[in-house]
Amino acid sequence: MNASSLRGLSLIGGTALLSLMAIVGGQELLSTRQQALNPKISSTELWQQYRWSFDPQQRREAALLLAAQSKDSPHRRQRLLAGQGWGGSPLAAVALKLQAQTAERLGERSKATQRWRVLLQRFPSSPVSADAYYYLGRRQPELHQQLLKLHPAHPAALASAVEQHHQAISTNQAALHLARWGIRWPGAREVFDKACEASTETTANAAQRQQLSRALAQLGDGPAALNCLQGKPADQATALAIGQALLSGDQEEQQQGEEQLLLLAQQHPNAPESLEAAKLLSEPFHPNADRLAALPKQLIARSPSVNAARTRLQQGRKAEDVMQRWPDSPESWQLQWDLAREALLQKQWNQAESLLNLIPTKQLPEPLAARQQFWQGLAVEKQGRSEEATQIWEQLLRSHPAGYYTWRAKSRLRAAELPSLQATGLTTTPQPEDWRPLASGSELVDELWRLGLVNEAWETWRNQRHLIVSETNHPERLIIEGRLRMAVGDHWTGLNQLWRASLRLIGESCPTRALLHRSQHPYRFWPAISEASRDSDVRPELLLAIAKQESRFSANVQSIAGAIGLMQLMPATAAELAGEPLTQEELSMPGISATLGSRYLAALLERWHGNPWLTVASYNAGPNAVAKWNSPELSADPELWVERIPYPETRLYTKKVLGNLWSYLQLDRHKLCGPVE
Repeated sequence: MNASSLRGLSLIGGTALLSLMAIVGGQELLSTRQQALNPKISSTELWQQYRWSFDPQQRREAALLLAAQSKDSPHRRQRLLAGQGWGGSPLAAVALKLQAQTAERLGERSKATQRWRVLLQRFPSSPVSADAYYYLGRRQPELHQQLLKLHPAHPAALASAVEQHHQAISTNQAALHLARWGIRWPGAREVFDKACEASTETTANAAQRQQLSRALAQLGDGPAALNCLQGKPADQATALAIGQALLSGDQEEQQQGEEQLLLLAQQHPNAPESLEAAKLLSEPFHPNADRLAALPKQLIARSPSVNAARTRLQQGRKAEDVMQRWPDSPESWQLQWDLAREALLQKQWNQAESLLNLIPTKQLPEPLAARQQFWQGLAVEKQGRSEEATQIWEQLLRSHPAGYYTWRAKSRLRAAELPSLQATGLTTTPQPEDWRPLASGSELVDELWRLGLVNEAWETWRNQRHLIVSETNHPERLIIEGRLRMAVGDHWTGLNQLWRASLRLIGESCPTRALLHRSQHPYRFWPAISEASRDSDVRPELLLAIAKQESRFSANVQSIAGAIGLMQLMPATAAELAGEPLTQEELSMPGISATLGSRYLAALLERWHGNPWLTVASYNAGPNAVAKWNSPELSADPELWVERIPYPETRLYTKKVLGNLWSYLQLDRHKLCGPVE
């Protein structure tokens, strides 16, 4: 063999070896770069993974993430999802569902039906298949029955139950299903009313009627719940629900509710429902002393609520005894604040300090701990111990996220004040919140969340929630539900659940605290709010703060008093600001509501020369009422001025909005702890 041939063979062999090394090296490189995809990854990198990854599962995840980002481009979404329904993974079922939904959106009905059938055939028990049961059940009603049985809490099952009622298929079955799994599902109330009209006498139907009555009570309609019972006595759970609902009615209904709760407690003193009934009877700041005295003695002995109420009425234990016996009870926390607040308003600084020290700060949830620390600092400062006050306030700032009491602590330390609110402030879109894992306890829910499929994550979690967390009010469950609801646009419920979680979490980690705080301050409807800010020269952070408190960023909400929309404007006020009457539909438009709300705030800021306390209080109570409350104390001790506001709603509202405002101003500056993992 000549030298030329040898060189040729060497070249071929070397090229093959280099190619093999390149392939192996490329695989190793990609494997080292391979990671669990999530919404933080750029579209460019997702496209690279989608086109070039050696791992088909990685390619599918990239396709699903890109599809989640392409909701407004159904043709692009269809191309991304094509061929992604392979294998037996739960993500295959998700891909098939998305393929069917996209075909529906494009008007390709036969293709959508074919995809639904494939999904149901291959994954009959997967919660993702609930939509297949729903859509195919339009022509095959037996599939709707299977849906109710297999996936009872899934939104598709709840929608199916309402439709069964409208189609007069089985109103009673639909009502009982909704009473157990979806009391507040749209249309459920009508189903309950219809089912309650039936007259039956059997034992089984009597139990069902209790369930329907309880559902109506949980919706807040005590009289309807009583009517549903048709004169039959309520069981313990139903009696509690009806009593609680009646307390929200007029004076006559409130009295009826108290009687119902008292009767429950007297007849079943050892039942857990009776302990809750005693709590409801004890909730007013000045409860009915005769009602409390009529409670069974053994129930009084074990109820922190009743003992706290009797302490307020000066008819029972000393405050110290109650707080020492039940230091972890919300009733003790509220008692401590009620008594300390009264001492603070009377300027009994030593007494206030003693009361505030009865429960250690570390035993309180974060919002209550921040409140306690601020007032501890003020109480000792008023007694001439300025250095000690400084230490308390500095500790508060290190331990808590930005809010009302951190702002007031900083102000007392002369470290910060609010900027002018008569300015547009932010001029660019805020940075979106970084994606964070959900940690729901369900592998599938967490995977869907990671792939940006928030609707699928929410539906799957709702369907599985009774298997994941058994306690409805468990703080971890509330955080999960809050984040999921926020992600799917239900800010009303989402923000409420997150706030409830913050009042139940004690000793949580710094990252959890930071995540919870950031989740409670979204930039919802930012384009409309920023435009309104520029239009009226009002800082957008103030508009965000007002909208969060007024409507929880829910554009269609309407208050009992008749206020409508994002900024909760009364129709008469809105008409005056707009120069013409507006329809309810117009007032529900975020852009119109934000514009009119900002104009009203601009007028209030001008009237009160930019004073944030008077402006915010006026937005809730009206400027004429606030004018009567203005006093020199507002300049000397504004925190005490707020606590003297005679309207409890306005008092809380003012603190909430100003806390929201400070939080929005500090979101990108105040770093409570390191990055959240």
